[in-house]
Amino acid sequence: MPPFQGFLYRKAFFYNNVIPSGLILNLNLNLNLNLYIFAYKFYTILSSISDTLKSIDNSILLFINGMHSPFWDGVMTTVSGRLTWIPLYLLLLYIIFKKFGKHSWLVLILGVLAVALSDQLASHVVKNLVMRYRPSHNLMLAPKLHIVGDYMGGQYGFASSHAANTFAIACFFSLLMPQNRILIIGLFLWAALVCYSRMYLGVHYPSDIVGGAIIGFICAWIAYQIWKPVYKRLCAN
Repeated sequence: MPPFQGFLYRKAFFYNNVIPSGLILNLNLNLNLNLYIFAYKFYTILSSISDTLKSIDNSILLFINGMHSPFWDGVMTTVSGRLTWIPLYLLLLYIIFKKFGKHSWLVLILGVLAVALSDQLASHVVKNLVMRYRPSHNLMLAPKLHIVGDYMGGQYGFASSHAANTFAIACFFSLLMPQNRILIIGLFLWAALVCYSRMYLGVHYPSDIVGGAIIGFICAWIAYQIWKPVYKRLCAN
């Protein structure tokens, strides 16, 4: 019997056998018992939903991780590497200087701010608060995973800093240059590819990715809200 349910049974026995019948107090006691029953039912519903979401999370991860081969192992390891995308960062620098000229410094500062904030929140705040083990460190799930090159990542995985950082960049540029559809589509495809590689390597659940992407969007939005009034003032001078 679950501890919570046993507690309810003890409360019911106390109400029905210890308190004399006919007392007005019984009305309040019965009301309290109904509240406890409602709370227990609500708890069981939430637990059921949580278990279902965890099952979906695991199933998607195992499906992606299961589609492995030596070729894709190498590709996804490269995609997941931070130094791999230096050419992309240089291209973004070129686009910034071409678009904003003498005001490029402001874009660079706020872009770095968005990425630094998202990285710190995901890696050092949320992960240490949630303390959710990566799938590669989950003792029940890890034996089912295909681990590439003994790479298992750090102990905790929620939220993904790769997802937070890439989506911070993609969202910031989408807010900054909404008319450049090719750039926006390319950046979001890049962010999605990096996030997919993290699941392929077995170091993040899909929910880790979603959490990181949300953090990235929020940080990009904050940076953009700073950008608008400052850039407007600079252009006015």
